[in-house]
Amino acid sequence: MSPLYAVFLGILQGITEFLPISSSAHLILAPLVTGQLDQGLAFDLAVHVGTLLAVVLYFRRDVIQLTTDVLLSARYRRTVGQSPLAWCLVLATLPACLAGALLLDAIENNLRSVAVIFITTLLFGILLGFADVTAKARRKLSEFTLTDALLIGLAQAVSLIPGTSRSGATMTAGLLLGYTREAASRFSFLMAIPITALAAGVKLLDIISTDAASIDWLIFAIGAGTSFITALAAIHFFLAWLNRFGMWPYVIYRLVLALLIYWFLLR
Repeated sequence: MSPLYAVFLGILQGITEFLPISSSAHLILAPLVTGQLDQGLAFDLAVHVGTLLAVVLYFRRDVIQLTTDVLLSARYRRTVGQSPLAWCLVLATLPACLAGALLLDAIENNLRSVAVIFITTLLFGILLGFADVTAKARRKLSEFTLTDALLIGLAQAVSLIPGTSRSGATMTAGLLLGYTREAASRFSFLMAIPITALAAGVKLLDIISTDAASIDWLIFAIGAGTSFITALAAIHFFLAWLNRFGMWPYVIYRLVLALLIYWFLLR
C-alpha cells in the first residue's frame, strides 16, 4: 500500500466512523472502486486505533467523570454522580460483544458483499430519516434508563452487518426512543469507546497470532494518524451542525450512495 492510499483510507475511516453512513461499507467498497488490494487486518486495526483515540480525546472529561463515578458506584454499591449513565453504557456494550463473539465469523464470511451493503445502506438510511422526522425528541441524556440502553445496544449489535453503520443504528434507536438529537448522538459517541476498544483488541490478538512480522509500521502510523485527525474534525462538525441540519444530509447521502452502488456495482 502506498502512503497516499493510506492517507485516503485514513480520511475515509475518520469521516465515516462517527457519521451515520457506515465506515465498514466504505472500507469494503474502497478497493473495489480504486482497484487496490484489500487493505488487510493490520491496517483496519490502525485506523480503528486512530478513531478510538479521537473520540477519547474529544470526550476526555466525560470519560474521566464516567469512569470515576462507575468505579465508585461499584465500590460503594450506590449511585455516584453520573454512574447511572455509565452503567447504561456498560449494558449497551454487551449485546454487540455477545453478537460479535457468536456471529462475527459468519458475518465476515457471508455478509461482506456489495449486495448486502446496498440493502443496508438503503434500508437504514430510510429508517434514520423516518426516526428524525417522527421522533418526539424531548428526552435528555440524563434520562437514559437501562431498558433504553439495552435497546440501543441491540441496535449496535445489528450494526455488525456491513453497511448498517454503528452510529447510524444507535442514533436511530435513540431518536425512536424519544431522545433529542444531541442526547442520541452523544450516547452513541460514548458507546463507541468501549466497543471500538474491544474490537481493536480482538484484531490486535489476531494480528499477533498470524502476521505480526509483516506489518508495515509506517503505513500503520499514517493510517492511524490520518484517521485520528479526521475523526476529531468529523465529531466536532457533526455536533456543531446537528441542530441546524439534523440527520437529513446523511439520509440523502445514504440514498445516493445506495443508488450509485446499484448502478455501478450491481447492474
